[in-house]
Amino acid sequence: RDLHYPLRPQRQMCIRDSYMLGAALVFALYAFIYTRLTPYNEFALIREGNSAASIALSGALLGFAIPVASAISHSISIIDFLLWAGIAAVVQLLAFFVVSLILKGLSQRIASQEYAAAILVASVSVGVGLLNAACMTPSV
Repeated sequence: RDLHYPLRPQRQMCIRDSYMLGAALVFALYAFIYTRLTPYNEFALIREGNSAASIALSGALLGFAIPVASAISHSISIIDFLLWAGIAAVVQLLAFFVVSLILKGLSQRIASQEYAAAILVASVSVGVGLLNAACMTPSV
């Protein structure tokens, strides 16, 4: 019989809270870094009603959140989670830069509300996020 059983739910809640706090921090940090590395100001464009900027940023944030959620589910410690979240961030940023190399004038296209460019950026971000999350899943 486990004598510490009444304490266990509280301990599990503390562990989940630390992952939630860590997830919120890495998400905010990723959003900050992403918006600083892209050549256009997403939030200014979104405030002006630029839907293309919103689509591209939303895809980037979802593409990062997917592998972060997988890292939370499969990590053995908060340090392990933070390492995988860092890898997810690097992979997402690389994906954006590859798309911007392939699609010339990407920043100007998004700034001028070209939906095709924004949807491509969002789709690549989410697709890379899904693949990244699958790669983080331990094999059975």
